Parts: sequence; structure tokens; C-alpha cells
Amino acid sequence: MNVPPRHRLALAVSLSLLVAAPGLAVAQDSPPPAQQATTLDSVQVTGTRIKKAEIETEVPVQTLTREDIERTGLTSIGDILQELTGSGSALNTKFNSSGNFGFSPNGDGVGAGSAQVDLRNLGAKRVLVLVDGMRWVNESSASGVGATTDLNTIPLAIVERIDVLEDGASSLYGSDAIAGVVNIITRRNFEGGQVTLNYGEYGEGDGAQTGIDVAWGMNTDRSNLFLGVSHVDQEEIYSNTREQASFPIPGTGLTFGSSGTPRGRFIFTDPNTGITQDITPNEGNSDPTYDPTQTCDRTDGYHCFGTPDRFNFSQYNMLLTPSERTGAFGQYRFYFNDNVHAYAKALFNRRESVNQAAPEPIFLGPDAGTGNPYADDIFISADNPYNPFGFDLVSVDDPDTAENEANLILIGRRPVEGGARVFEQQVDTQYFAAGLEGSFEAAERSWFWDVNFATSKNEAEQTNYGSYNIRNIALALGDPDVCAATSGCVPLNVFGGPGTITDEMLAWIQPVVRDRSEQTLDVFTANMSGELLDLWAGPLSFAGGLEHRRYEGSYQPDPLTVAGFYNGVPSLPTSGEYDVSEAYVEFDLPLIPEGSFGQGLDLSLAGRYSDYSTFGSQFTPKYGLRWQVADELLIRATYAEGFRAPSIGELFGSASRADLQIDDPCLVGLDGSPPDGDPANCDALGVPDGAVQTNGQISVTTGGNEDLEPETARSFTAGLVFSPAFAVGTGWSERLDFELTFYRHSLEGAVQAIDAQTQLNLCVETLDPLYCEGISRSSVGSINGFNNRLTNLGSIKTDGWDADIFWTLPATDAGQFKLIWQNTIVTRYEALGAAGQRQPLGVGIEVTDSAIPEWTSNATLDWRRDNWNASWTVRHISELEEQCGDAVTFPVCSNPTEGTNTLEAMTYHDLQVGYRFDMLQGLQLTAGVNNALDDDPPICLSCSLNGYDASTYDIPGGRYFYMRANLRF
Repeated sequence: MNVPPRHRLALAVSLSLLVAAPGLAVAQDSPPPAQQATTLDSVQVTGTRIKKAEIETEVPVQTLTREDIERTGLTSIGDILQELTGSGSALNTKFNSSGNFGFSPNGDGVGAGSAQVDLRNLGAKRVLVLVDGMRWVNESSASGVGATTDLNTIPLAIVERIDVLEDGASSLYGSDAIAGVVNIITRRNFEGGQVTLNYGEYGEGDGAQTGIDVAWGMNTDRSNLFLGVSHVDQEEIYSNTREQASFPIPGTGLTFGSSGTPRGRFIFTDPNTGITQDITPNEGNSDPTYDPTQTCDRTDGYHCFGTPDRFNFSQYNMLLTPSERTGAFGQYRFYFNDNVHAYAKALFNRRESVNQAAPEPIFLGPDAGTGNPYADDIFISADNPYNPFGFDLVSVDDPDTAENEANLILIGRRPVEGGARVFEQQVDTQYFAAGLEGSFEAAERSWFWDVNFATSKNEAEQTNYGSYNIRNIALALGDPDVCAATSGCVPLNVFGGPGTITDEMLAWIQPVVRDRSEQTLDVFTANMSGELLDLWAGPLSFAGGLEHRRYEGSYQPDPLTVAGFYNGVPSLPTSGEYDVSEAYVEFDLPLIPEGSFGQGLDLSLAGRYSDYSTFGSQFTPKYGLRWQVADELLIRATYAEGFRAPSIGELFGSASRADLQIDDPCLVGLDGSPPDGDPANCDALGVPDGAVQTNGQISVTTGGNEDLEPETARSFTAGLVFSPAFAVGTGWSERLDFELTFYRHSLEGAVQAIDAQTQLNLCVETLDPLYCEGISRSSVGSINGFNNRLTNLGSIKTDGWDADIFWTLPATDAGQFKLIWQNTIVTRYEALGAAGQRQPLGVGIEVTDSAIPEWTSNATLDWRRDNWNASWTVRHISELEEQCGDAVTFPVCSNPTEGTNTLEAMTYHDLQVGYRFDMLQGLQLTAGVNNALDDDPPICLSCSLNGYDASTYDIPGGRYFYMRANLRF
């Protein structure tokens, strides 16, 4: 299609935005003859429902073409989208999440093995993902009911292009489109066959990724058919293969390692001497002798527990989790005549992924803080044949006798005999859609209509090997007579160090745990678009439609977990459903005719009415201005109101636990640093002087809330697109485009639980019940209960700028060069909690695996000459700052006087070169390297697991080499 210059201004998208009606895919080659007459005159783009010849709208849309996608060398849609400058922190396969992150306070599980997208740092659940204009089903992770889309359920091989709308769009698309919309357009009009082979690995020779894609299509005068099959296999990388990730927090040694050790840590008060012991067996001593009269200058089989005894759990983690994805997709279209055609499409995708955590620790006693009475209120009999202390270890006073007074504080034993915790996920995605699309003439005007139905399902199962049954542990440690009377029970030895837990003991305490979850989505839509009438400045364009959706979701943990016997993170079943009916209307009103004030001024008006079965109705409007000042200059602005309905997990999620890294301001730090909380307030909270924090992880229990209201938002964008005529068809420039966009998002009533660290700090600082309610402490001062629930409590405000340049140089004997330079500058990010308390995340700040760089930039120089092509991409992330916490005394904390650590700015260089052979329809060979300068990610003290921010930087670091062969026939 030949588009005049003033119609090719918006971003790099303009030349590739062809038909993308709801439920329909874009034309990738020339359309069948029956379709040409209508589609060449009017097209539709992401961000508007109106079809018209003017193809750029009031909103900025960024398009990733098939060429852009292949230039990255990546095999996951999520990984590709996370490299956009406007993307924020989101989950991906570099997060070794299961067994470590616990459960999200949103009731959506940990999303193990999934890949998500976040726009404008507003969270992945506030981004709406469409496939061919239709909503995609939310993820199932087998550990909750998710509120986001798992992009790993969509094979990259079926994608023709991806449109990213970085603006609020609830008036057009409904809930979840607060931060923007990702519309994935599938391949359609395809003639012949194609086979693509991919292989890549890291410079260390690990993390291999292999893939094969097969595509085939045919077109006739009345129909077209496309079939595609894809298989991707990504291998794991273990953290112990990389020096920087070989400690729990790099640069601090074992200080922040776990007190759950293979030899065991035992803290108790000896009832015979009154001495409080904190001891661990000497190395190699599997049958230690205990002398109650000794303290830390010991000559028996023990020594006092210290930092060198802590366990380095990071050695068992993964830097890159394995993921095997197999997908099949097909769609068929039949043209009844020039004006009506039908389509049907189907997809099946299976993802098999694995997470691994260190052998599961067993924590017993009041300082364990698990919230499970089998662990916290444990009784260990003196008659247990392996108990070396000669007396009962009791967590809770026995009111009926003076003999059994509480004397146990903590036992931490990590049974390495049982192996690492391995979490295997299998996620099956099924999708089917069908519909009709057509056009007709009425009153000398063209009208377009479509009717669509789609049904989709995600089913997930997670199998957990290496966890323990805490009830059976309690039986095996308790009265031997009770154990003997219980079928299968054998006494357990947690006292003797590694190797003393036998296979027979493991058979009693170590089950296989299986969890399941499922989400389904049914969608019906009907749309119409056309020109209503001619006005003084041009035709009044219109679009309107109806939509009905039904959501169902459920999470079923293993019966062992439901019964409260699971030693790991507890959870309960979740299930729920709701439906929504919606109607929308959109108008494009020309205000001033061409020639009066430039080439034209248009006003767009849109509104959507939504009726939810869970909370009632909602109306969201949107207003936009588009001023074509001249052929060279477009100015545009939008104002939109939006909302996000609470998800099934947020509404109906039962209480679940997350083990979070929290510094208790009332306790002596893990590194021995004194408490920084107000002493009087800590005393009022029941914390004894000198109480020590034994573990950095504190269990926080959260749950859903059926009284939640929708989040509401306001979005504003304003910008310009400038294509100077002096840079068109000259000796130094074939075309030059500039784009500048200002954005502002304001979110109210955010569904969230107050940040746990912030809540604890405010509790200690103020003693206000608003913060202290739900936080309980044991007799030794440690937190043994931390409960909060979701509510509409927060606000988020963010604004910034996008600045992009697109420059195509004239072709010469040396070839043709193109430069694309895209930048996002975040000028404000402010998140407030329930009572206006400032949340820690902000611009230029890193907080617990999440960051908001002030400036992110991607620049690509592309070169083509004859059959050769090459590219050089530079990705820049500005520096970040984080709190050092208890690590302030270590050299890795770069600003100890201020208590902060700087994560230096990173700049990655990616190179690619390719050659096309003129055989069959073409054989394209491509080779590339990402992170060509071999840069390692900066150490992150506040990040969990491996000490890296896996959503901001290239993990595991080092060069990534890849090759691709693409044969068309």
C-alpha cells in the first residue's frame, strides 16, 4: 500500500499496521483477491476500533515486526518485550521462584516458569494482552490463580508482529488496560513452507537453547490456510557455575546464609543449669556428646553456632530455569464473497519447566515462625533414641505440670539426605476461536462488522520432590511409644548431622506433593465501524460493539497441604468465577477542515460501560486530539480513565504465606549489628534486650478479599511526530522521523497489601494498631505471626518521556543503513500505602528484585547490502541505588555512610550478521552474539536468591551466542 508521508508518522509502526480487527489477524503477504477491494481503503490499528485510511492515531503505538523479533536472537515473547525501554520488572525464566518466593499476596501463586510483561512500571497485572485483538487467558502456575498473562503460552513462531500501546485503553478494551495493551498478531496469509532451526548457548558452554519451527500455508481465490508447529528447549544454568552467584548475597560470605544447616542448629535453655545454649555439632561428629556445664569454650561434641556454620543455599539455585515449550497453531479463512468471510483458529501449547531450591530446612520451636503448630509448638521427647540432651525439648508450657516448662527456642536442621527441592511444572494451553467478518455499502458509505467467539483454558500441574511432612516429623520426634503405634513411623534423627537421616526415616517424612490450578476464559464480541455522516470538516467516523466474558479459576493444593501437614509454604484451595457484559462506542470527529489550521484537527471520543457480577458497573471515557499541523508535523494528546477489576485470586484467594527478606528493627542483625528500632517501643512489643534475629526470612500470611473494589486510573499522553521535508530524498537521508511523547498515569485504590518491611518499620516506630495488628512475637522476641490482607489501599503516580528517532539513510554502493534510537526517561514514580506512607520503590531505586531505572535506551544500527544484512544494538540501563540493610558493614555496600549500594549503569552490545542464499525461495543463515563485551550484572543486595535483579539485567551474564537457519520453500 502506498501511504503518503503524513500518514507514515507514528513510530516505526505505520508501514506495517494493516487489518487487525478484533479476532482477526494481520495480512502478512498480499490478501486474497476477494478481500482487496475493502482492506486497501480502510485499516484498523491497535488503539482504536475505527477503520479508516488515516492509520496513525492519537495514541503512540510501538510495533515489533518479524524482522525486529528475529534481530533479538531470543525465543520468548516475554524476554523480547522486557527489553523495550518502556517495560518494567516482570517475571521470567531467570527467576528460580518455586520454593523460595512463597505465595504472592495477590493469591496468584509464584508464576513459576512463566514470562510476563510490565509497562510503565505499573505491574504485569495492569497490562492487557490480546492475540489478534482478543483477550488471552490468564496464567496457571499450579500455585494460585494468576492475574497476568503467561507469554510462554504463546509460541513465538506464530507471531507476525507485536503492537505495544503504552497508554490507558480501558474505554476500548475494558479492564486491565491501565498501563497499556500488547496485541500479538499471528501469521496468516502464507504461501509455501518454512523451516527454522535455532541454536544458542552462553560463553561458558551452558544454557543451550534449541528450537525448530515449521510453517506451511496456502492461498486460493476463496480461502487461506496457515499451519505452524514450534518446539523450544532451554536448558538450565546453576548458580554455582558463576562466581558472583555462589553465595547467598555475593560479597558477604555466609553472613546471610541460612541457620537451617545440615549439621543442625540447636537453641534451648537447659532446664538443669538454666544456661541458654546456641550450639551445633562439630564437623564430622555424627554422635556428639553434650556437656550441659559448658558454654562457648567447649570440649564436648559441639561448638557455639557462628557465621561459618551458616548454609549457602545459593549453591543449589538456578540462574536460568529449564523450559521446554511445544506448540501447534492453525487458522483457516473462507471467503463466501467479496464482502463476507469466516475464520476458525486453534492453538495447543505445552510448557514443561523446572525450578530447584536448596534442600528444604526443618525449623522447629517458637523462633521458627512458620505459623504451623506442628513446628512452632513441637514436643521432642527425652526418650527419642537420638536426643543427646537427656531432657524433653518443649516449645509451649504445659499448664498441667511444672516439669515441662518451655525450654526450646529453635532447631534448624536441613536434611541434605533428602536432596534438593525440585518443582516440575506442566502447563497446557488450549485455545479455539471462530467468527465472521464482513462489509457492506449503505447510503453510499462503507460499513465493517465482525462477530467473534473464543474459548481458552490454561491447566497446570506442579509436582514437588524434596519437601517434608511436618506432622510426621512431629510424630517421629515425639513419644516413641506413639510413634511405634503409628503405622510407618520411625524415630527421626535431626541431631547427628549429615548422613544420619536414613532412607527409612525419609520414607516416613518425605512425600511427593502435587498442586493443580486452572483458568478458563470465554469471550464473545460483536463490532461495527463506519462513517455516520458528513460534517463541515469531514466524515464523522464511528465504532461500537458488545462484549461478554466469563472467567473461571481454581487452585487445588495437595491434600497434605490442605490438611496442614506440609512443611513448606502453606496454602488452601481457591476457586471462583465471574462474568462481565460490556458495550462501547467510539467517535472520530473532525473539528477543522484541511487548510484552516494545518492539514486537519480531529477529536476522538470513546466510552465503555462494564457490568461485573462481582462489584457492579463501571464507565470509562477517553478523549483524544489529533492535529496534523502540516505534512511534516503531527501533534496529539489523550486523556483516559481506566480501571482494573480484582482478579479471582485477589477476590477469593485463601490465606497463603510468603517467606520474605525482612530486617527486624527490634532485633540484633544477622551480622551482629545493633537494633535500630526505638528501645521503648521494642520493649512494649515484648522484645527482650539483646534478642537476635536468627533468620532473615520472615513468614508473611496474606489472603484475598471479596469486598475489593476495582482499581481506578487516569492517564494522559501528549506528544508530536516530526518528519522534516529537508531530510527526505537527500544525499544524507532518505527519511528522518522524530517522536516525543509525555505520559502520566495516576492509579488510585491499588489492590495490594502494605509492603511488609514498611509495615514492620512503622509498627516499631509508631506502635499504631493500624500497622501492628496481625504482627505477633514469640517469648524470645522474634516474629512468629505476620498477617495482612489485600485491600484497596494504595496509589501510584508515575510520569515520564519517550523520545525516539528513526533515520533511514540513502542506499549506496556500501549498502543501506537505518538507525533506530528509542529512549524512556522516568521523571516520577510515587507509590503510597494505606495511610499515605511512602513505599520504597521509586525512580532510580532497586527494591527486592524490582527496579525503575531513570533512563533506558535502545539504539539499533541496521545494514543491508545485496544478500547481506547486519545489525548492532546497544541497550543502556542507568544506575540504580538500593538500601544495604544489614550488609552495610561489608565492602560490597558501596556507600556505607549512607547505608546504600549503587548498581552501576550497564550498557549491552548485541551484534548480528546474516546472509541469504538464492535457493528454493531463500535460505537465510544468521549468527549473533548478545552482550558481546561479556558484562556481568551488578550485585544486588536487596535481591533474593542469587544476588541479581533478573528482571532488569541480562542473567546469568556473559556472552550469548546463537545461530539460525531459515529455509523457505
